[in-house]
Amino acid sequence: MSINPLPPAKEPIGLGRLPVARWFLIMGLVAGIVLLAAILIAMMIGARAREMARTPAVAEQLDVLNMVLIVLFAAMLAFGIALAFILRYAVLKPIDQLAEQVRTVAAGDFDHTLHVDRPAELAELSSHVDSMRARIVSAWRAAADQAEELRRSNGELEQFAYVASHDLQEPLRKVASFTQMLEQRYGSQLDERAKQYIQYSVDGAKRMQLLINDLLDFSRVSRMTGGKSTVDTGKALDLALENLSAAIEDSEATVTRDELPVVRGNRVQLTQLFQNLVENAIKFRAGAAPRVHIGVTRSGGMWEFSCSDNGIGIEPKYADRIFLIFQRLHARDVYPGTGIGLALCRKIVEYHGGQLWLDGEAEGQGATFRWTLPASGDDDE
Repeated sequence: MSINPLPPAKEPIGLGRLPVARWFLIMGLVAGIVLLAAILIAMMIGARAREMARTPAVAEQLDVLNMVLIVLFAAMLAFGIALAFILRYAVLKPIDQLAEQVRTVAAGDFDHTLHVDRPAELAELSSHVDSMRARIVSAWRAAADQAEELRRSNGELEQFAYVASHDLQEPLRKVASFTQMLEQRYGSQLDERAKQYIQYSVDGAKRMQLLINDLLDFSRVSRMTGGKSTVDTGKALDLALENLSAAIEDSEATVTRDELPVVRGNRVQLTQLFQNLVENAIKFRAGAAPRVHIGVTRSGGMWEFSCSDNGIGIEPKYADRIFLIFQRLHARDVYPGTGIGLALCRKIVEYHGGQLWLDGEAEGQGATFRWTLPASGDDDE
């Protein structure tokens, strides 16, 4: 298997730039020079002592000392050569082999086996590293298989979305329209129970259409082809409020705002985000007219938005549940909807690289939602 190579290794600095072989060579040369200097000094001292000696016995002992020094130097030289040989074939060469194998793996050949026979420490190290390599490759293959399965599932989801948006909508429209036509034409011949059944059928068909549309919106979030650009969130909020103009007028709602910034994102999705949050604030209102405020503050490279209202509020223990798809805290006949709105909002925010949460510590009545969006980069000071 060959996959993308790893990035190049960091360059060593300072004395770490010298390979270990050069360290051994330098230390060996220094030790040899010191030993040779010591022997030469000893021989010079012996020669001077011979000149000063008056008896043959002393001269003979000095000759023996010189011979011992020469033998010692030869032995040390042989020992040094043997040590260099051992280091070369028992340490340096296995290190080179392991380094070359690691370079091969780092270049992208992740199926290449790492193994050296000696010394015992390097053999154990190579075994552990090869085990980690095998585990990583196994995990990567499993992830690749899952990614392929996910791509296949996404393809099937797109096909389902196409079917849902075209083939399923038409039968639902027919069920609703012909059921209403049935009531209009034969209404005088139907009793109250029959008319109630017809009403149930029309309501079910309409709720199914709404559910399908919400599911389509939810599935389209991560498959948007429009891309991201600089978006004026003030204009996105204006468009959302325009879409909600009828609901705002009927409920006598008041929507205020801070000076909203420019962010990096998708205009259609951000409009949908504002629209869903404001619509929820209007829907879950208390007795007084809804008051909604959209605030914003800067936090590093992100903008933190907030949507506060004076509605019925949400208990903190439901802070996670409300963002799950199809999760409802109230009966459908009390507050209509499909239970997808907040799940769609969180998915939109996460698609933009931010987070959405319920502020359980907000002061006052009602609910406060906060979310973050990346700044565009054009408004940095």
